[in-house]
Formats: sequence, C-alpha cells, structure tokens
Amino acid sequence: MSDIVEKTLTALPGLFLQTPGAGGPAAARAPFSSRLGGLIRGITALTSKHEEEKLIQQELSNLKAAVSAPTTTLKMMKECMVRLIYCEMLGYDASFGYIHAIKLAQQGNLLEKRVGYLAVSLFLHESHELLLLLVNTVVKDLQSTNLVEVCMALTIVSQIFPQEMIPAVLPLIEDKLQHSKEIIRRKAVLALYKFHLIAPNQVQHIHVKFRKALCDRDVGVMAASLHIYHRMIKENSSGYKDLTGSFVTILKQVVGGKLPVDFNYHSVPAPWLQIQLLRILRLLGKDDQRTSELMYDVLDESLRRAELNHNVTYAILFECVHTVYSIYPKSELLEKAAKCIGKFVLSPKINLKYLGSHSGSSTPDDNN
Repeated sequence: MSDIVEKTLTALPGLFLQTPGAGGPAAARAPFSSRLGGLIRGITALTSKHEEEKLIQQELSNLKAAVSAPTTTLKMMKECMVRLIYCEMLGYDASFGYIHAIKLAQQGNLLEKRVGYLAVSLFLHESHELLLLLVNTVVKDLQSTNLVEVCMALTIVSQIFPQEMIPAVLPLIEDKLQHSKEIIRRKAVLALYKFHLIAPNQVQHIHVKFRKALCDRDVGVMAASLHIYHRMIKENSSGYKDLTGSFVTILKQVVGGKLPVDFNYHSVPAPWLQIQLLRILRLLGKDDQRTSELMYDVLDESLRRAELNHNVTYAILFECVHTVYSIYPKSELLEKAAKCIGKFVLSPKINLKYLGSHSGSSTPDDNN
C-alpha cells in the first residue's frame, strides 16, 4: 500500500472521529474508530469485484444492525455514518442510514451535526421526501448564535433544499446578508444564488440586497454575488445596464492588483474574477454603444497586462478578446485583439492554436 494511503488512514481518526472537548487518550477510542481504516485497507487488498461486493455487503449488514441498536450513542452513530458514506461512494446502497443521518444532524454536538449534514448532502437529492424532516433543524441552526451552526445550515441550504420550503428560510437568509462575519454573508449569497437557480421568482424582491453584496467590503462576498449577476444578466441584460460602471470599477481594481494577494494565482491577480467580470461585461455591452464605451479602457488595460506566460492568462486573454469582439466595436481594441489572436495561432502549443481559431466566435457560455 502506498505511503499516501497509509498517511490518510492514520489521519482519519483525527479528521472524523474526535469530539471537541472529549477527555481521555485517543487509544481509548481506537477499537471502534479504527474500523473505517480497516475497511479501506481490506478493500485495497482485494483482487476482484466479487470479493469487494462480499466485503461491503457484510459491512452494510453490520452497520444496519449498529444504527438500529438502542445502545448506539451519537458518537458511535457519527462513526457509522462515515463508513456509510464510504460505502455509498463505492456505489452501494445504504438507504437504511438516511434517516439516521438526519437524526444526527438534528441531535448531535457540533462535530456530530457536521457529519450528519455532510451525510445528508451526499445521500439525498432535492426532491427526496426525507429532506423535509431537516427543515426545522435548518431553521433552528440559522437562528443560532453559534457561528459554526449557522455556517452548516447555510451550506446545506446552498447544496440541497426543497423548493417548496424556501419561504420558511428566506427571511433568515436575507438577514444574514447583514451579518458582521464575512463568511456568513458569503454563504448567504451562495444560498440565495441556489434559490435563484431553482425558484427565481421567489428571490426577485431582494435585488437591492444583491447590489449591496456587490459592493461588500469583503472580496469573497463580492465574488459570490457575481455568480448571481452573471445568471440574471444572461436572462435580462437591459435591467442591469446601470451596474456597468460598478463592474468596470471592480475589474480595474482586480487588474491593477488592488485585491489581497490571497486571490492571486501564479502572480496573476484574481484570474477567475477577471474571467467572470469579462463575461458579464460582454453581455452588458452587446449591441450597446453607450454601455460599451464605459468598458473600453479597462479592456485595453486587461489586454496589455495579461501576458502570454501562463495557462490562466491565456484564459483571461481569450475572454478579453471574445468580449472585444462581442461588444460595440472600437477599431483600436479590435486591432489589439487581432494581434493577440495572431499570437495564439502562431504559437507552437496546440491548445493556444485552438484558442486562436475560436477567439471572437460564440462560446457555450453565451448560448446557455
């Protein structure tokens, strides 16, 4: 077995199975908590699919008995849930444990609740009937004064949540947009983005709050809001023309390296933010001379600063060139974009030649 697998197995008890504040040595918990590691080692040592099926079915049989036993504590249930997740990841049915995952999220301490929420997000889909049983727990955790509980609730809402129950949590999530902690505001924006994807009519009334998120002092919150705006602008660009100046200002700050270095990638300032902003500007400037004129300078700056020295800058240049060709034309920008395409086409790298041959044409992003 490789060193990487061994190191992973060694770390598993510390990652999943230790309870904050629990006393006593780790060795006291080893007999039960080592079973996941034993299961993984056993599967790794097998030589056929038939042997794996036999081992997993035996494991599932043991787990079914364990989760149904009245003597099973929440701590033991948490450990069983991790093993159930692993079995499901291998493609085996562990549906008997779904209700116990919900109970763990409802009743456990922070770490047990965390594992319960994780299991629910992996086991269930948005239309699963058992998901309704989690709604009250999510509402309670959204109202909690514990930052971790609020984060867990917002995370599960942004992953899976029944569409018909959105009104029950929407006011609470709206309030979280004003939270003092940036991680809460960011997760609230992502939850609202999820709601917009599955039930856009239910979040139409909070566009003003989305605009505040766009101007949030935390870059992560602002970046999260761009996903919502990109989606809404694709559906109706005319309703957001007045925000063009804001998007241009943000892109200028990004290109100018004004963001924290944590957002840099290989010394490139926030490349994924640049790409998202360029796509938004492309939608806003299409067939609109007045709006396009607002973005000429920043597009020129983006073309100048993005040098051909890394894969991520190629992606930025591609988006920039495509934006230049999509908005109302300006001859100077078109000339610079053409030179950039020429560098792509003449590059010895096949991928860059491909980019050059497709620059300025329609992309799947615009057709969705």
